[in-house]
Amino acid sequence: MQSKYPVLKTNFTVDGLTLTGELFLPDTDCPPLVVGSHGLEGSRHSAKQMVLSRLLPENGMAFFRFDHRGCGDSQGNFVSDTSLATRTKDVVAAVRHVLDMQMTSPDLGVFGSSMGGAACINAWQTLEKTDAHVCGGVLCAAPVKSRTIHNIPTRANATRPALPLDFFKENLLFDLTEQAATLHHVLIFHGDADQVVPVSNAHTLFDRMQPPRKCIIQKGGDHQMSSEDHQAEFETLALAWYKKIFALSVS
Repeated sequence: MQSKYPVLKTNFTVDGLTLTGELFLPDTDCPPLVVGSHGLEGSRHSAKQMVLSRLLPENGMAFFRFDHRGCGDSQGNFVSDTSLATRTKDVVAAVRHVLDMQMTSPDLGVFGSSMGGAACINAWQTLEKTDAHVCGGVLCAAPVKSRTIHNIPTRANATRPALPLDFFKENLLFDLTEQAATLHHVLIFHGDADQVVPVSNAHTLFDRMQPPRKCIIQKGGDHQMSSEDHQAEFETLALAWYKKIFALSVS
């Protein structure tokens, strides 16, 4: 669905690769900014980011969504260029790019789904050392410990060849328990029937984070948040959370 608010397609460069993004702007001056990071094999057109690109501008907030390297319209090779470290660099570069455009305030919220959530957790400390004022965020089905992940996607699909197990051992082996302790003002969504990233990750993350914090465990919820009821809950509570964290930043 076409946005009724201004949408600016923009590219930025990281590690010599051109990444593609879109900035959705509300009809207000200097709005707070939310930057989204998609899942391992997703893109900026993932369902939750599509929702946020409509919902946030309607409520006075800017939203920037982009394709990580090797995904969507961005340059790069998925197999050789994908790791937690590179995804983290992409997030930081995206934030810096939008802030350099001087179309939003420095008040920053993050959004991450699955691997995107891990990238946000890992980028948090670096973001707090930039010009951004990190106000908080929303994370969905984010893995904290990669060894807990089930159903690793090794088979080939329409966009990439088969992935050897070494790809995950060398590029996507991580434990973010220590990094999670730096997070604050974060809302977690996780389904208790997630067959990819076990719900234990949500409990680990919540226990380590600083308050204020909130954890929504969706009964019967899967990794994709397929339930329409769960999707509606996400829309309502995520919007309220972003409003809250940005309101606190000016109080």
